[in-house]
This record gives sequence, C-alpha cells and structure tokens, in this order.
Amino acid sequence: MAVKVLIVDDEKEFASTLAERLNIRGFDAAAVYSGQEALSLIRARDIPDVVLLDLKMPVMGGIETLAAIKEFDPAIEVIMLTGHGADCSTNDIQKGRIFGHIMKPSNVNEITEKITKAAAKRSAGGKQER
Repeated sequence: MAVKVLIVDDEKEFASTLAERLNIRGFDAAAVYSGQEALSLIRARDIPDVVLLDLKMPVMGGIETLAAIKEFDPAIEVIMLTGHGADCSTNDIQKGRIFGHIMKPSNVNEITEKITKAAAKRSAGGKQER
C-alpha cells in the first residue's frame, strides 16, 4: 500500500508539482493550499501517513496547523517545509511534534527519503530512527 502524503502549502504551483512528482514515485500524494483545508480533510477521516507542512502560510500558519493535526491524531508524522531552517527548532523535533524539516527549495529525492523514514516511524508505532 502506498504511503499517503498530504502537502499543505499556500504556494499552489509548488504544492501541486510536488504532489505530481511524489505520485510518479509511487506515493499517494495530494496537495491542499491552507491549514484549514488540511484540517477539513483530516477531520473527514482522510488521514495521511505523512504531512508536508509549510511553516509560513497566511491566516493559519504551520505551527497552528501542526498543533491542530497533533491534537486530532498525534501519530500523523509531520515534516515542516521552510525557507528558514532556524524557524523549525530541534526542540520541536526532540519533543516529537515534528519528524523533521526540509528547506525549500529541495531535491525531490531528499523529500522522498524523509517521507519514507517518517512513514516507517508511523508504522512502527513511533520507534523508527530519523
């Protein structure tokens, strides 16, 4: 069964192109363009294995969206997408709020590798190496 990935990014072209590239590589990827859209899907029980979540979005930012996702289902692995790596603290990783972060722009191979590790952690019940 393919790893289900939800990309949440207000940069529509980036998000939709990344979803297409991930689908070509065998993932079940979809893109939404706001935190509100992501939460609507997740609450409707369309639950992804991994969420790629943009840190900086209007209205509902990445940190607020992250908190709502984790409140709904703490087992969903979240990888933050950021153009500002310092905005994703190692504290968030250490406390298990996020699996890690990826700097934008990024190589699709790096992204698929990180998604695969996050999905493995989720299926192992949170015990997988990063």
